[in-house]
Amino acid sequence: MATSPSELVASPSLHKDGVSGPPFPRVLIANRGEIAVRLIRACHELGMEAVAIYSDADVCAAHVRLADRAMRVGPPPPAESYLRIDAIIQAALQAGAVAVHPGYGFLAERAAFARAVEAAGLAFVGPPSESIDALGDKLHARRTARSVGVEAVPGTLEPAPIDRPDQVDAIMADAERIGFPLLVKAAAGGGGRGMRRVATPAELPAALVSGSREAASAFGDGSVYLEREIRPARHIEVQLLGDVTGRVVALGERDCSLQRRHQKLVEEAPAPGLTTEDRRHLHELAVRVAAAAGLRNAATAEFLRAPDGAFYFLEVNTRLQVEHGVTELVAGFDIVREQFLLAAGRPLSEAALAAAARAAEPAGHAIEVRLSAEDPGRDFAPTPGRVLRWTMPSGPGVRVDTAIEAGDRVPAEYDNLIAKVMVHAGDRDATIDRLRRALDETEIAGIQTTLPFHRFVARDSSFRAGDLSTGWVAEHWDGPAEYRKAAEAAQLAAGLAALDAALTAGAAMIPADPVIAGVHPTGNGRWQRSGLEAAQDRWPR
Repeated sequence: MATSPSELVASPSLHKDGVSGPPFPRVLIANRGEIAVRLIRACHELGMEAVAIYSDADVCAAHVRLADRAMRVGPPPPAESYLRIDAIIQAALQAGAVAVHPGYGFLAERAAFARAVEAAGLAFVGPPSESIDALGDKLHARRTARSVGVEAVPGTLEPAPIDRPDQVDAIMADAERIGFPLLVKAAAGGGGRGMRRVATPAELPAALVSGSREAASAFGDGSVYLEREIRPARHIEVQLLGDVTGRVVALGERDCSLQRRHQKLVEEAPAPGLTTEDRRHLHELAVRVAAAAGLRNAATAEFLRAPDGAFYFLEVNTRLQVEHGVTELVAGFDIVREQFLLAAGRPLSEAALAAAARAAEPAGHAIEVRLSAEDPGRDFAPTPGRVLRWTMPSGPGVRVDTAIEAGDRVPAEYDNLIAKVMVHAGDRDATIDRLRRALDETEIAGIQTTLPFHRFVARDSSFRAGDLSTGWVAEHWDGPAEYRKAAEAAQLAAGLAALDAALTAGAAMIPADPVIAGVHPTGNGRWQRSGLEAAQDRWPR
């Protein structure tokens, strides 16, 4: 008789020594790119088979080659492939998978997807659908925080009644109570979509309408609410794990303050400048909210830290975070491995409990930079295309999570993240030194990436000093006209240096396109150095 998926989940095998074996025999990875590769590797380390899904744009992708089996789910547009719940469930059942890991992005925080996985008799590797429903609604999460004595960012706790003309005065009264400037925010999503900054009362009506429309388009829910803008602020999040017994622990915090348009660019653990008492207090606040919501598996509670040092609860992300790796490096603990064990119904492991016990007194420091196919010199515009040269750093304390190789094409249809470069060292200064070295070793040609921006960060004195806020990028990279002029001049100087070198060496000895050929135009590296010093990458074709 055939064994059903639910029976396989409920009956994990045992090794001959009596220790429980793989949490699941076969897992479908409902994602692509570097996170799919990360999850597939975790499956193989746990002795589980991994099933990949792919669109027509990803037929030859790394996650497809690495998996034990791959299932096509549709054409390149996400709505026709990676966002098709029915196609993904069908692929899982057809492949004989008994669990589904959503990674992050795409369907990871869609309660409807988690419910469909559960209804199919499969295990969802993440918080259950009811937790995603409860915590995915920011207003519900804010009310949950208040119920357990955790202060959220001052604002409203119910949706703004923008379809009720008779409530205009009430909305204005709420806004005056909160104070200007304030933010209009979407209740059902994040990433800055549906968010509007309102500096004066006159701007509020239009911001409510446009924010609601964008939220409805992005999340299928146009509910918006009002929240005080805290500036300058630091964005600090706490990594959480919960099991079926109701136990919730914090593995440490990460500083994600370096953002642009509410998109994170650099993350580090632990958050600089916090005392042991600060950390214990912050971790306790996060655990309190998560426990009240019945958290299981992995999630992250996000907070803003005000200039006076107060922590204000923002929201809970009910999924694995892009930046989970820096916590893994500092904690010495594999979060993804634990996710699979928790999804199989096992309690928090001894390793997880030990990592939580030392979280307030971390040993070492880790920083992650997100390399994306974007041009930081042109307002971070997307730059899809073919990668012609791809050299990632290595050496002590360096970890690179990627699914890209030389010759691969970065599709225009998906997120621009192509690699995460992480470094780990004994303290923050040493970690920044290691980051600078690692980024100087990195070489990418064919497309422009955010590498120049990250080299700039690694050399910036205010970043080293820990002078961080969510406005840092706007102030230090986007803002100063003097920097832009200097960067343009340095780029021109780099080109002239390359030309001088070609003339000196003789045109016949220099390839027509030295960047693509992977040959430095000069033996002494003047052209390379001038580009590095100006935070300008090699010119793509």
